[in-house]
Amino acid sequence: MRIAYLTDIEGQWAKLESFAANNPWLTLDGAGRLHVTPGARFVFGGDALDRGAASRRIVATLLDVKRRQPEQVVLLAGNRDINKMRLVTELLGQPPERTPAELRGGPPASLLRWIFDNTMGAGHAFRHRAEELASAGSAADDEAVVESFLADLGPTGEQTQYLCACQLGYREGDTLFVHGAVTGESLGYVPNAAQRLDDVDAWLASLNAFYAEQCAAFKAREPDGYAALVAYQAPIGETKLNQASVVYGRPTDDLGNPTLPAPDIIAILRRSGVDRVVVGHTPSGDSPAVLRDGAGFELVLADNSYGRVEVGSQLLLDDAPRIVGTSVLDDGEQVQIFTPLAEADGSPLGLRDALGRLVKARLRRGDYLVFRGLAEHRIEQSAVPASALPKPLSPPR
Repeated sequence: MRIAYLTDIEGQWAKLESFAANNPWLTLDGAGRLHVTPGARFVFGGDALDRGAASRRIVATLLDVKRRQPEQVVLLAGNRDINKMRLVTELLGQPPERTPAELRGGPPASLLRWIFDNTMGAGHAFRHRAEELASAGSAADDEAVVESFLADLGPTGEQTQYLCACQLGYREGDTLFVHGAVTGESLGYVPNAAQRLDDVDAWLASLNAFYAEQCAAFKAREPDGYAALVAYQAPIGETKLNQASVVYGRPTDDLGNPTLPAPDIIAILRRSGVDRVVVGHTPSGDSPAVLRDGAGFELVLADNSYGRVEVGSQLLLDDAPRIVGTSVLDDGEQVQIFTPLAEADGSPLGLRDALGRLVKARLRRGDYLVFRGLAEHRIEQSAVPASALPKPLSPPR
């Protein structure tokens, strides 16, 4: 297994560039095309667009490498990718239920801005698209922005083609990749299925088949044919959670502190040979977080959106799996992450100390990055030698 994993670049080209820089298994050439080296695989964990002015470019780049190297590229669908399916109906006569009356029947651009800001967590997506259109020398007025999204989502549009090239989960050896989380509610559950599936591989195959059917229905514009997928990737009600979804589930507490799956869920995964789950979707500081149960299972959260520095951290999985990235400590120091996942017995990596801080990564200089989520989306990040960590250390549940 040689896998280069990246997730949640959200329209930011610089994240793709930093991920490809000095990457042993993936390169970005001068023309902006990705190339996966022979014998390796590139897994993109989802959320290609929204928060930067290169969403179209990124979708085109990922789709291009998938077409050229289909057996070496896996694309997972994130919520920011799937939720754009809604725009086909919402901009053409069926706006969301809570749309203000003054926006119903008004200019489509005003409605689209409201949808992004109030229902998709993408307040600047409209402006970013205008910037991207302008940089390409195209019209970038309000009408052009709306038309660009609808064109991308047409039956032959690039966003539609991208969605149809994606899947919801992927397994390679002992590692399972999904966008959001594997929880007690989501494991074994497939929308529209008559019953839950006990076998992890059978569940994954059924989940991906459900996704493919829903995408085909979207492409064919079948009325309500893809509503189940739109619902599956969305938060429930006014919450920010949908724990029955591998796309929108979150493995953190209310303050953003990462937590392991429940012991019974870990047991089911391990009985099927899954010892590691890799996810994106939920930010946890500015570098990936590693969690361990102390008995051979680990969870990696690799979404570093909204961090103090936003770069495309590298998760590289082979005989010596490791994470390469950058983080900024509370005192402002920028430090380099080099986290070997196969650390020796007794390592504090992936455990929580007596102060409630996660030992989330190892620094190149040898000490550890400890992390804690706080109220109002604040975080604590500091470097501590292993010998100075408050005891006891325990799995982060």
